[in-house]
Amino acid sequence: MTEFHDPATMGGDDIARLCAQYDALIAKGTDLSPDAAAELRALANIFDLDAATEPAALWPVLRAVLVKQMPTDTAPQANGTDAGARTVLLVEDDADAAAALTETLDEAGHRVIGPFHSAEAAEAATALHQIDLALLDINLSGDASGVDLARSLKSRWGMPVIFISGDVTQAARNADLASAMVIKPYSSHDVLAAIARLEMAH
Repeated sequence: MTEFHDPATMGGDDIARLCAQYDALIAKGTDLSPDAAAELRALANIFDLDAATEPAALWPVLRAVLVKQMPTDTAPQANGTDAGARTVLLVEDDADAAAALTETLDEAGHRVIGPFHSAEAAEAATALHQIDLALLDINLSGDASGVDLARSLKSRWGMPVIFISGDVTQAARNADLASAMVIKPYSSHDVLAAIARLEMAH
């Protein structure tokens, strides 16, 4: 029986190998082997993607999630001090999640602007504060989504964005707007590790 990759235990090198493998398979345009197709479906199910989607359409979405969400092997283990203190715009319309994340960021030494439950309120705040990065849910209260906000923040301010969302499909389709993704349900370590990786990349 084939042993499938588990994203929870994969490092950056593992992800690079997996991407190279499927990039090559999909590029050939031939049918995947039963094992490869089964692994692709298993990975899709882990991230709540539609596993019935044709591999050629599914792989780019899945690839974006893997690359943007998973830590690299050189990423520090976030313990609250690895990433320097940052000013973080937090946009999350789930009150409980927003409160927990605010506490996590505060304890790690970051300054939190927000949390905001709408893109409109968050964007107004960006004119009043010097912000280092934004943590954005995708599905928000109000007319604008987190994707709309990410696009605006990047174009107007060049602000790095981390998507924190359970909407994996939208996050993956708009991966070019994000420096990283943290897929719900997430732990405080997941968020702090993503911030630490962003610090290393800049």
